[in-house]
Amino acid sequence: MSPFAVDDYASILRDARGLIDVRSPTEFRRGAVPGAVNLPLLTDDERDAVGKTYKTGGRDAAVALGHKLVVDDNKASRVAAWRDFAVKHPNALITCWRGGLRSRIAQAWLADAGIELPRVAGGFKALRHCCLDTIQTAGETRRFVVVGGRTGSGKTRLVQAARSHVDLEGIANHRGSAFGGYPTPQPSPVTFENALAVALLRLPPDEPVAVEDESRTIGRLAIPVALYNALQQAPIVLLEVDDTDRVDSIYREYVVEADDPEPHLTASLSRIERRLGGVRYRELAALMDAAFRADTSSRRDAHHEWIRRLLEYYYDPMYDYQLAGKQDRVVMRGDPVEVADYLRAFAGETALSDRPHERGS
Repeated sequence: MSPFAVDDYASILRDARGLIDVRSPTEFRRGAVPGAVNLPLLTDDERDAVGKTYKTGGRDAAVALGHKLVVDDNKASRVAAWRDFAVKHPNALITCWRGGLRSRIAQAWLADAGIELPRVAGGFKALRHCCLDTIQTAGETRRFVVVGGRTGSGKTRLVQAARSHVDLEGIANHRGSAFGGYPTPQPSPVTFENALAVALLRLPPDEPVAVEDESRTIGRLAIPVALYNALQQAPIVLLEVDDTDRVDSIYREYVVEADDPEPHLTASLSRIERRLGGVRYRELAALMDAAFRADTSSRRDAHHEWIRRLLEYYYDPMYDYQLAGKQDRVVMRGDPVEVADYLRAFAGETALSDRPHERGS
């Protein structure tokens, strides 16, 4: 059996090396790291049977059952899947939960098929500890700058344009508001935290990191405590955008560019009925329904109307309340160009307005 293993966990995560994760599908769904593909040695049912045998008959009996279950076509198909991945990812690694028996078996079977791959020493558990340590260290040592602003002002785009940034909403697969869900599900909490750690690992260690202003939770996922606490101490830059532009931006993103927006928007509105109050909820629900029934010539204006009132009734008062508690951290306010300039200067780059070829653009 090929014995070699790799234990530079930060490099494994940072360098986006492909990972053949041979844990069971249920284990993988509970948590994975970016770049991993689940090609299990044992299915969930097989792993359950082996586990029961281990409890009643010991390790040798469990191993024997595992080999009995994964033979002939089963074994051939699993090795073929590992081999196909290894051919496409020559620097790939093999991992299981602790880098033990399952990784070693997969490593040996692949070697028999002519491909030598190292395994992750300590397995997924070790990678997970590295991710948690990375987040903790970032919270204690990293410099952050928080981009705030009213709903629809384009904060996410500005954060994504910054040289060093972490897109919390992108990693969480949620736009961070009552209307912010996507058709695809959010990752598991463990997978979210691991992806967040990898995003941090891939940034230059000494550069300040731009992030969007978020509450503690993004959809059903919570920002890790160490990072959230750091963000609560970071300077804030406020993006200020004309209300008409905000309304139109929300219309384009949530209506025009969305797939089948009506069910999502009506369901999202119903979730904030209590906070809106019955009268305002019914008003907004009627306006939204009318907008989806409007003819082409009036549809845009009809959608603009319910969006404008939603901002007035719900989002803007909530923003004003939250901002009041952190005014002492606001270091500048400006339009998109001014905020982008500030972020560049904060990171030590040349400001947009200082670049002669881009003045007036």
